[in-house]
Amino acid sequence: MKKFVLISMLTTTAYMAQAQQGKPIPLYPEGVPNAKPAPAGYQEDLDSNRARMVTQPELIPFPAPAGKANGTAVVIYPGGGYGSVVIGREGYRVARRFQQSGISAFVVKYRLPDDRIMPDKSKGPLQDAQRALQLVRQHAAEWGIQPGKTGIIGFSAGGHLASTVGTHFEHPVIPNPAQLNLRPDFMILVYPVISFTSYMHAGSKKALLGEHPDSALVKLYSNEMQVTSNTPPAFLLHAQDDKVVPVQNSLLFYNALTNAGVKAEMHLYQNGGHGFDLYNKTTQDDWFERCLHWMQANGWIQ
Repeated sequence: MKKFVLISMLTTTAYMAQAQQGKPIPLYPEGVPNAKPAPAGYQEDLDSNRARMVTQPELIPFPAPAGKANGTAVVIYPGGGYGSVVIGREGYRVARRFQQSGISAFVVKYRLPDDRIMPDKSKGPLQDAQRALQLVRQHAAEWGIQPGKTGIIGFSAGGHLASTVGTHFEHPVIPNPAQLNLRPDFMILVYPVISFTSYMHAGSKKALLGEHPDSALVKLYSNEMQVTSNTPPAFLLHAQDDKVVPVQNSLLFYNALTNAGVKAEMHLYQNGGHGFDLYNKTTQDDWFERCLHWMQANGWIQ
């Protein structure tokens, strides 16, 4: 019995070492851009699964364990309809799965678009998203990340944010004096919001762009319209019966990538709905393993 308990303790300790979470890193230690003083009562609300009213965005690292690290990194943008950050299920849980696969993961607790705390709410989340990627690239050597192996993943509205990072990198919305590369090497988009013109998620559009946005702004953030031949390769995942973010969002983006000659892989489930994060309970299929196979086929992991 004592031997069994000892083995269990050692196994648990080894898992905890693998799933180690680093100390949160402020994205802007010298001051948050595009910000104005938060009004009374606008204070961050954070529990184990969601963050709301974020004013001090952070990067939460999950470094790959020594001896298992393969030099690849993924920056994670959780969803939440641009009204919250689902930092538990679509952040920490996903980061630990990458970590166990030898991939360093970085969860972004980004600001949510709100006129009360930023002069231009349409670019606030993108600033934090670009800054997170910039920070990882800035510390790549220190954190054991190899060139050409830093990608991004986003879920739902976080998928919109990720696809914005992957299509707007030539137009930085943050200072970049060192001219660091803001183009992710690959994108993983899970039941993503993509379009604000058709098959849209109205809540995400309203939260980011306002009640009656200018048509040029709508087009700018309809990311199927922003794909070029230089857009990074993408892995897309969606369920056909998604009633929140229609599957056509992924189809539109996949079609745009194909037309631009960009490599893409897409997996569609007939069931699963919206927000299943790592585990679609309607199937025994493990989409994360499929994603790792895609990463391996493209040389980002061995």
